[in-house]
Amino acid sequence: MPELQFQIEDAEAIPHSVAPLLALRLRITNLPASEPIHTLTLKCQVQIEPAKRRYLPPEQEKLADLFGEPSRWSRTVKPLHWMNTSVAVSGFTGSTLVDLELPCTFDFNVASTKYFHALDAGDIPLCVMFSGTVFYQSQEAPLQVAQIPWDREAYFKLPVSVWKEMMEAHFPNSAWLSLRRDAFEQLYDYKVRNGLPTWEQVIARLIATEKLISETSEGVSA
Repeated sequence: MPELQFQIEDAEAIPHSVAPLLALRLRITNLPASEPIHTLTLKCQVQIEPAKRRYLPPEQEKLADLFGEPSRWSRTVKPLHWMNTSVAVSGFTGSTLVDLELPCTFDFNVASTKYFHALDAGDIPLCVMFSGTVFYQSQEAPLQVAQIPWDREAYFKLPVSVWKEMMEAHFPNSAWLSLRRDAFEQLYDYKVRNGLPTWEQVIARLIATEKLISETSEGVSA
């Protein structure tokens, strides 16, 4: 029966893709090396392990949206599920190298986007857990099938720069925010009533108004 081992060797953004797409370079090794693998259907669960790195004060401020105040992080910082994906691996003997493609989003309603955006530099600790089915040949039978044990994992430190450069290539100097339709209609009505030509001016006007109300309230309280 095959003894499969998994190792992520590198990561890169796929150039010229329609949407942001990362590829993890996955090395799959079989023992014994002489046992041919006919095909492999690989299911992968990718999760972020935020407790495995340090964070600078500016990063901690942005991460408050996910984890709360740093004083609570011992209880709130848990692994973040990023995505489930799969890949079909063609036959090999010994080892092979495949691209595990990860479609990415820049939607700030998604926890992984909030986490990646909060980081200034360094690495993103990833854990990829594997399952699936392997078809292989042995001396006893021409073709056999086996399940990949659930304890198969691979760890990788994804450079923050890879994610940021990919998003900048797809969304230069911009970000996306998805709103419920009723919230959008209220915001759009405010934009029209105030004759504001751009959404940036709408947001700037609302922030300035909120700041003025806050300063006025503080003055009254004093």
